[in-house]
Amino acid sequence: MSDQDTADTAADLWPTIDELWDRLEATRKHAGPEGVLLRILKLSEEVGEVAEAVIGATGQNPRKGVTHTWEDVQGELCDVAITALVALRTLTPEAREVFEAHLKGVRARPLTPPA
Repeated sequence: MSDQDTADTAADLWPTIDELWDRLEATRKHAGPEGVLLRILKLSEEVGEVAEAVIGATGQNPRKGVTHTWEDVQGELCDVAITALVALRTLTPEAREVFEAHLKGVRARPLTPPA
């Protein structure tokens, strides 16, 4: 992927998250606080799929053997990130600003504990 492709993808992130959110809102079965909670709980389901893919990629289930690839794990991790951003967008229309401010704070944290 070229630097331009990466820049284009980054520029498309939040419009894409908004589009996904709009599509989900149009089909949401539960409104109000219950709907928000269910959208956040979807994140747990996606994390479980990451775990399943890691177990499958490493062949840790002796009954099943190797059932996934590391590319499957990558895809599941992407699903977690997308689901988290959509859940954040569900909580606030200012999801981009909230995320970017939080990311800036995380980036500024030291990697080692203070002496």
